[in-house]
Amino acid sequence: QVQLVESGGGLVQAGGSLRLSCAASGSTFSRYSMGWFRQAPGKEREFVAGFSRSGSSTYYADSVKGRFTISRDNAKSTVYLQMNSLKPEDTAVYYCAARDRGLAITTQSYDYWGQGTQVTVSS
Repeated sequence: QVQLVESGGGLVQAGGSLRLSCAASGSTFSRYSMGWFRQAPGKEREFVAGFSRSGSSTYYADSVKGRFTISRDNAKSTVYLQMNSLKPEDTAVYYCAARDRGLAITTQSYDYWGQGTQVTVSS
């Protein structure tokens, strides 16, 4: 079993940047494909970006493609989400998630979740 803890959220102006981190513990990090999801008030949780456990594949939601970059450091058991050119519509609680299989983009596909970190983008 793996435990996930997100950090790096905060308040930023539109056009600004933030880097989220998700530290994993309790299991071999390289076993897991990692995903970032977000949930805005009144909306369903949605996929943002994912990184396969093989390290060969990444995938992004169309809404963040070209602005967000997911990366992982297996030596530090950490996955990152670099968010640039932020927009007010990016405001949400951001969650990282893990699954010990290939990359997936649905919430139901992930077995382990962090507690979330709030990102607020002001206009």
